[in-house]
Amino acid sequence: MDLSNYLLMKHEISLLAVFLILIIYDLFASDNAKKYYFPVACLLFLVHTVACFFFEDNGSSFHGMYVTGPAYNTIKNILNIGVFLIFLQANTWLSKPESILKRGEFFMLSVLTLFGMYLMISSGNFLLFYIGLETASLPIAALVAFDKYKKLSAEAGAKYIFNAVFSSAIMLFGLSFLYGAAGTLYYADIASNIYSNPLVIMAMIFTMTGLFFKISLVPFHLWAPDTYQGAPTNVTLYLSTISKGAALFALMVILFKVFPVLQGVWEDIIWIVILLTITIGNLFAIRQENMKRFLAFSSISQAGYIMLSVFTGTKMGMAATVFYIFVYLFSNVAAFGVINSIENQTGKVNRSDYDGLYLTNPKLALAMMIAMFSLGGIPPTAGFFSKMFVFMAAMETTSTSHIVLVILAFLNTIISLYYYLLVVKAMFINKSKSPIENFSTDKYMKLSLIISMIGIFAVSFYYQYINIVSFGI
Repeated sequence: MDLSNYLLMKHEISLLAVFLILIIYDLFASDNAKKYYFPVACLLFLVHTVACFFFEDNGSSFHGMYVTGPAYNTIKNILNIGVFLIFLQANTWLSKPESILKRGEFFMLSVLTLFGMYLMISSGNFLLFYIGLETASLPIAALVAFDKYKKLSAEAGAKYIFNAVFSSAIMLFGLSFLYGAAGTLYYADIASNIYSNPLVIMAMIFTMTGLFFKISLVPFHLWAPDTYQGAPTNVTLYLSTISKGAALFALMVILFKVFPVLQGVWEDIIWIVILLTITIGNLFAIRQENMKRFLAFSSISQAGYIMLSVFTGTKMGMAATVFYIFVYLFSNVAAFGVINSIENQTGKVNRSDYDGLYLTNPKLALAMMIAMFSLGGIPPTAGFFSKMFVFMAAMETTSTSHIVLVILAFLNTIISLYYYLLVVKAMFINKSKSPIENFSTDKYMKLSLIISMIGIFAVSFYYQYINIVSFGI
């Protein structure tokens, strides 16, 4: 094995360096030095995030098992930004007596999970993809059950691990058929060695189903609300943004690099899945009082919109996918930041608790309003441009089925606007006899919210860049 194969894996090597430094620091630092563990960990990850923007490799290693290029580098950089913002929001939670001794584990598990997602994104072989998938899934299960003495967290961890096991088993079942039909696990070789027949179609369906579970697309979404509600809020944010973004990109790569010959088949399947995901996610979000469950169904619906751009199969669709993930990341981080701040301070997580929030905490109410506007697609937030970009990409083809799906998705945005505005109404219009008292968030949370607010508006100009960059996968 030639060590030069590792030269293209700069993102992964840099992240492993962060992991090793964090684990050595946690194990050998004195008690006094450990007081600075949180800022050191955030600063270290920030250095990694900035450095990754200078990694512009393009090519493959290990005979095509590992692949990188502009699209792969861009999505990794977006995930890095999201993880950094999530780390900033974790300070108050990790400073609590029941969590402070485990803060090292939180950072290390999160970094290890991100490493697995890197491998999923850059895999050119299903063996590496599955290794990455499991490397990402197992630490997340530990993170979901991080507050193990709280009933909901332990229950959420159990539900997540059972669903992860079943979805992985289903995917492996499909991959075994795929290997039997093609005699290889390399993406490019599978694409050139298979043709449309019942065995290959069944293999594709099982493989896609495994990923649908990870992304929580309908009807494989039922684990998400309970898991999101029971997990610590920072972990819920990680699940709904970082994990979902990586899995969606990986699914897009697999569909167009492995199954192009079956595009007519999987387009019909995904057409139904997109419509069900957007519609059911929206309808169930209206019924939710718990804010974490509310954003769980919101994230299910948002995944449907992202899949709409994946569905197109064009370069513009690929660019729209990456752009939507980027915008969704900032919007979701801002929304969860407000929820996290209020939960840490008061323990309140229901929408009715937000009644009159503007009168006592106007800055938090304003941040939540902007986040809701962006998630709903209201201009001039970036969420408006991300949805417009997705619809433009979907309308590139003149297929009647595509046009019908776009129209139905557009009508669904009206439903989503309704439930996002319910939160705004609670904060700015509803009255409360006992509103949440005025409080101050810690400096790290403030920084995370400020960056998110800037991102929600500034990233609107980013779509011009990603539309110019070659996003061929």
